[in-house]
Amino acid sequence: MAKLLLVDDAAFMRMVVKDTLTKNGFTDLYEAADGLEAVEKYKEILPDLVIMDITMPNMDGLEALKKIKGEFPEAKIIMCSAMGQEAMVVEAIKSGAKDFIVKPFKPDRILKAVQQILG
Repeated sequence: MAKLLLVDDAAFMRMVVKDTLTKNGFTDLYEAADGLEAVEKYKEILPDLVIMDITMPNMDGLEALKKIKGEFPEAKIIMCSAMGQEAMVVEAIKSGAKDFIVKPFKPDRILKAVQQILG
């Protein structure tokens, strides 16, 4: 079973993603509330996939993405962004993100991205 790390400063958003994944058989889920925590948790649990918000306090998703990819080049990370953050999305893809999901999420879009990346 794949290990997933969900990173978002909004507990509600983590819950939405968690619900979608749990309903579809993903049960090994971990959470982080900002980029700093995400980097620490990544090293600790070495997840198969990370779903990470771009805009967060302490360390944003782009910085966390670069730190994780710097240490773990094989890391699989899906970035989440609000509408109108195209420049950040482009930077995230250039920095190694595998995919991005635009908020508000559609559950099938989250699932499709996760399944495609985990293959």
